[in-house]
Parts: sequence; structure tokens; C-alpha cells
Amino acid sequence: MNQNSTTKQLLKLPVIVVALGYLVDMYDLFLFSVVRVPSLKALGVADDKLLPEGVFLLNMQLAGLLIGGVLWGIMGDKKGRLSVLFGSIILYSLANMANGLVQTLPQYAALRFIAGVGLAGELGAGITLVAELLPQKLRGYGAVIVSTMGVLGGILAYFVADLFEWRISYFVGGGLGLLLLILRINVFESGLFLKIKSEKIDRGDIMMIFGNGKRLKKYFLAIVAGMPIWFVVGVLVTFSPEFGKAHGLLHAIIAGKAVMLSFLGQTFGNLACGVLSQRLQSRKKAIAIFMLLSFGTMLVYLLAPIGSTLLFYVIIAIIGFFNGYWTLFVMMAAELFGTNIRATVATSIPNFVRGSAIPLTSAFAFLKTNTSLGVNNAAVTIATITVVVAMSALYFLEETFSKDMNYVE
Repeated sequence: MNQNSTTKQLLKLPVIVVALGYLVDMYDLFLFSVVRVPSLKALGVADDKLLPEGVFLLNMQLAGLLIGGVLWGIMGDKKGRLSVLFGSIILYSLANMANGLVQTLPQYAALRFIAGVGLAGELGAGITLVAELLPQKLRGYGAVIVSTMGVLGGILAYFVADLFEWRISYFVGGGLGLLLLILRINVFESGLFLKIKSEKIDRGDIMMIFGNGKRLKKYFLAIVAGMPIWFVVGVLVTFSPEFGKAHGLLHAIIAGKAVMLSFLGQTFGNLACGVLSQRLQSRKKAIAIFMLLSFGTMLVYLLAPIGSTLLFYVIIAIIGFFNGYWTLFVMMAAELFGTNIRATVATSIPNFVRGSAIPLTSAFAFLKTNTSLGVNNAAVTIATITVVVAMSALYFLEETFSKDMNYVE
């Protein structure tokens, strides 16, 4: 395949639109991390309640992602990948605009949940479409394009929130979603999906996973393998101000800046991990290398003496870099299963991984509050358990780099 042909394949409209969809997805997911403190203070939340109320709202968003991941995934296999890309962006956009109008904490929680349901369909359906449209040798590079654009959404969230009041930031996110909806009008459906649809093959049946021991094991292992990514995002980055305080830093850590730097690092990490996977001809090896390096950086972040805010932010950026295997991980999840349940698993697995932040953040908050471990040692305990379990799960998963996508379960 020559260079011109490769570039043409990678820059197909569906790939670009999926990439922009992931940008909007990540913008909203991490906008809350950026505006958590100012938005809660504006709603009258006391300083000593910022962390627990922040955990509650984050968990509401993640609960929406969990439920939406299953619903949109099934729809993606029954009705088509495009139906999810249209439906999810409409729900997300309207809910996000409504987030900018909240006046009470219960309203905020309900709308974070609805926005989570809407966002749940974006990445899984998009990656499924990319995996089925691109040839095997280019799937990894397609993941790089999608992930890079997505991570830029996290950076955009920081700059928008820095320039505008938090309510305006939510309006911007909803407006971006509606603009993306217009672009999606000309996107075409996956040929592999249209083929199985014409053949009347059973599609989107969740019991094909839960009613089969081998598939269920593979599904569960894939979820567990992705958990460290969202420990970093849900705990280490979201609550970076609390970790900065635990290090005794003189100047307060700004959560928005930590999110921006983390995702700036992840932009380059996604590129590096995607290219490494192509060079090693392996998804598993690239993910394992990045996961171990991420864990090493977590230990530095939590245990090393950090005497300046500059060094703290640098370490946050490095953690972000080694956390840059998320989209490659989602691509591997899509490759693990056949076309007739691919959208179901590729949409639900990453959202169950995101949802794993609920027990992770809750366990962190429990250890911090009810033991003598303190903030940093509580996080080290959760991080160690999470990474050990994830590496074990990754070991037992099959390699998918050279797998043909044209098959059914």
C-alpha cells in the first residue's frame, strides 16, 4: 500500500468525524474535573464538602456512562453504528447545555447522569466503525488519529473554562456536539454491519456474552485490563489539588491545569503507543509497557518528595503520557469479538472501565477518611491492587493485532 493510498484511507470522512466525536466526548468528560470547584462553590457547597460532593457528581456521570454503554452498544449492533453516533450526540448536546442552567446540586447530579448516558455511545460506536472500515494494517493508526483528537478535547476544556465562566463552558460543549451532528449527515455505514444485516444474523444480543462462559471471561478480562487508566483520571488527576496539599506545596494546584497537562501528555502518549503497537505488531505488548511505566510514574507522583508546583505539574504530564493507551485498548476490545456483537462490547467495555472509577474513587475516599493511611498512601494502595489485577487480566487476553474483522459470533 503506497503512501498516498494510506493517507487517503486514514483521512476518510468517517474516521475524521469519529475523531471529532471523541474530541467532544473527552471535552465533556473532563470539563467537570476542570470546573468542579468553581461550579460547586457557585452552588453553595462548603469547602470541606468539595471532595465528597465532587466524588458523588463524578459517580453520577460514570453511572450514566455504564447504563448508556449497554443501551447504545445493543442499538449499535441492532440498528447500526450510525444510529448511535446520531442519537448519542443529540442527547449529550442537550444535556450539556442544560448543565449550564443548573441551580441546585440534585439538578446538577441528574444532568451529569443524563450527559453520561449520551456520551456513552461515542467512543465505542466510533471505534467499531473505524475498525470495520480500515484494513488490518491501518487499524492501529486509525486509533491514533481518533485518540489524538479526543485528548485535544480535554485540553480544549481547560482553555474554554479558563476563558469563560463555568456555565458558558457547558454551553460551548453542547454547541460543539450540535455542530458535529451536521457533519455526520454524510457519513456512511460500516459495510460489515450491512452485510450481516442483510443476512439476518442475530445481532446485539447481550446474552451472547453473558450466556457463554468463554465470551463472558474475555469480556470481564477486557474491562479489568483497562481499570488503571481510569484510576489515573478519576482519582489522581481529578483530585490533584488534594494531592498537592498532601505534598505540602505552598501554592494550590489548579485542577483545570492538571487536567490540561495530563491530556497534553496523553496526546503524545497515544501517538507513541499506537506507533509502538504497529512496530511490535502487538496490542498487548504496547499496552503492557505503557501500563507498567504509568504505574512507576504513579509511585513517583504519590511517594516522592515534590517540593514545587512546577515539578508536580511535570509529573502529571508524564503520567498522562504513559496513560496514553486508552484508544488502543478500546480498539483491542472491538477486535476481540465478532461483527454481530462488536458494537455492544466496544461501547460497553470502555464505559464499564470508566464506571470502575466509581468503586475506585469510593475506595480511595473510604481509605482516606477511615484509616491512618492519608491521601497519598490510600491512593498507592488502590493503585497497586488495580495495576496488579489489570496486568494479570491483560496476560490472559488474546492478541488481536492481525485479527480479521469479518467474522461473527
